[in-house]
Amino acid sequence: MFNYNRQPGWREFQSELRLTSRRKKRLPRLIKFFSLVLITAGIIVAIDIVSLESLPEIVATVKNHLPMEKTQPADLIDSPGEKSEKTTQQTPMTKQDLRALLNPSLIFNTETSKIMIQGTTEKFFVETSLDPSLQRLLTRNLDELKTLTRGKPQRIGLVAMEPFSGKIVAMAGFDLGNPSANPCTMDDYPAASIFKIVTASAVVETIGYSPETPLYFNGGKYTLYKRQLKETQNRYTTRVTLAKAFAESINPIFGKIAATRLDPETLTLYARAFGFNQAMDSDFSFDSGKMLITDSTYQQAEVGCGFNKTTTISPMFGAMLSSTIVNQGNRIVPSVVERVTDTKGTVVYASAPPHTQRAVNSKTARAVRTMMSRTITQGTARKAFRGAQRDSTLSKLEIGGKTGSINSRDNTIRYDWFTGFAKEKNGEKALALAVVVGHRKYIGTRASTYGKMIFKHYFNAYFASNKTTANRG
Repeated sequence: MFNYNRQPGWREFQSELRLTSRRKKRLPRLIKFFSLVLITAGIIVAIDIVSLESLPEIVATVKNHLPMEKTQPADLIDSPGEKSEKTTQQTPMTKQDLRALLNPSLIFNTETSKIMIQGTTEKFFVETSLDPSLQRLLTRNLDELKTLTRGKPQRIGLVAMEPFSGKIVAMAGFDLGNPSANPCTMDDYPAASIFKIVTASAVVETIGYSPETPLYFNGGKYTLYKRQLKETQNRYTTRVTLAKAFAESINPIFGKIAATRLDPETLTLYARAFGFNQAMDSDFSFDSGKMLITDSTYQQAEVGCGFNKTTTISPMFGAMLSSTIVNQGNRIVPSVVERVTDTKGTVVYASAPPHTQRAVNSKTARAVRTMMSRTITQGTARKAFRGAQRDSTLSKLEIGGKTGSINSRDNTIRYDWFTGFAKEKNGEKALALAVVVGHRKYIGTRASTYGKMIFKHYFNAYFASNKTTANRG
């Protein structure tokens, strides 16, 4: 049986004492060790935190002490395949910029196709579409006109353009009352019977008239009385076709069409389709045409036949009207600038392909084209074009036109119009033109005679050039 009260022996006591002593000595060492570990870990963590917070400053400091590379804005950095070195380029011109620089007085009566214009800070060189040969013909004729004492016009404007490209090949004229003005770009000329092109187009396309549609009128051809607008048929009534009425410019026929067949909205719509009352986005400034129609039946008749002085056009716009008809009803805005370069030879403007807008459909254009051809062969321009079928040049062309005449508001000038087209019968070359002559007391050379002269000269040169090219081939 065990005795739990037994006291340990001396040896056991000494052994226990040594063990206790060792434990007492080990504890401070362990505490010191773990304390050092904790302190070291704390120091390391603190250093890491400080380092992270100071990183941007440290990086910036380092960058500031390193050699920096030259940088460029993102939009100037070369794309793959591009040259790394950039050259300074002239800012391209817009049509608006060009219109502001190109004064209309600089681009008529010139015998060269190249002109110089002064910009705000530098000069520019303009290459135009003007035909120097045709320009010389016109300017020399104008110089002779100015020497006349009888038959010298007060004003004259002549414009010729390619109807399929819109390029102006001739622009010449003068205004004795305003020598510095370009008479080809101003719209203060009464349109007279030239407006019949619009009325004829509207009645063909909306009512279904054809060149052979029969129509009737009473009284004179070139008057317009209210009684002539009535639908009266008696022994004094004259029967004509629409084509004959157009070719002979019969006012009562077109007055009745506008007053009784076409409402004001329709006539206004077609006038706008041809470009009346609109600004033209061309590379040079010119006026188009102005037309105002009211609710008055008689005023509508006046507008429809051109028997008024409120409907006005410029010669430039007159050429556009004929151009639209020969171009299958597509209206094209004229242009005269091929390209512009600065003094270093840098191209700052180049002409773009022409923009066309549909004025009338092609069937309507063909019908009006037929009527315009009748004007040349049987109508008001037949005298000027007499013998054209026997002419070596004109006989190769299909020619159409429209004439018009009216006095100025103060009755001191007799305005005489011709607008028309000529096109190869066996080719695509074509020319559209408009001529207005403001005769004074004595009537001189008629507008249609100038038209014939321009057609003959232009196509003579064209056929001669083609013959030379063919011989070389």
